[in-house]
Amino acid sequence: MKKPLSRGLRRLPHGLVILYEDRELMVVDKPAGLLTVATVHEKSRTVHSILTEYFRAGCGKSRKRLFIVHRLDRDTSGLLLFAKSEEAMYRLKANWPQTEKKYLAVVHGVCEPSGTITSRLAEDEDYFVFSTSEDGQGRLARTDYCLLKVKRNLSLLEVVLLTGRKNQIRVHLAEIGHPIVGDTKYGKKDDLEPRMALHARFLSFPHPFSGRRLSFEAPAPEFFSRLMGSLEGPEGDG
Repeated sequence: MKKPLSRGLRRLPHGLVILYEDRELMVVDKPAGLLTVATVHEKSRTVHSILTEYFRAGCGKSRKRLFIVHRLDRDTSGLLLFAKSEEAMYRLKANWPQTEKKYLAVVHGVCEPSGTITSRLAEDEDYFVFSTSEDGQGRLARTDYCLLKVKRNLSLLEVVLLTGRKNQIRVHLAEIGHPIVGDTKYGKKDDLEPRMALHARFLSFPHPFSGRRLSFEAPAPEFFSRLMGSLEGPEGDG
């Protein structure tokens, strides 16, 4: 594989940070509050638009394209992967079962030490995702979690996605009675926290051309420490 173009952190507008870049892909650390891609209501202030401007080196007439490999919700922070060519995107998606993704989540209540949540997820006309037992509906979704720490009736979890469905972590944790802190869509409607406590911390995948495994980690934002204290400490009531 050719040497990376970017060896250190590169900070872009709106708190977006490029962690790694080579001729085929980019790995970035997305802040909470920033959309991954454009919607009907938001087109310019997105990860994709900021990276495209950077990728085109400020040349608005450039035809260079950046391809989306996966997405994070607006209020989820952490690691995102983009491809610099259509072929790289297809290769990354074809090898997606070999990709490892780990999240940190702070949830309400005291969770069991570990568990696997399995259901079929469907979406209604209001874009609300839910588990269903109806035959032929929904897509299989599986989520692993383990308990890292407990403090003031909050639990810090490491969450591993075994499948990648829309809003999967948020829905699964809410449906077992432990909604994510700050998630007013699937959790407590009166939650006053300024952001959702979900962070894509770890990402590992084979390079689309060399096959060499690349692994990245994005430290949790300060918001998590404010909720839980030291993220490395033992379990306890704090």
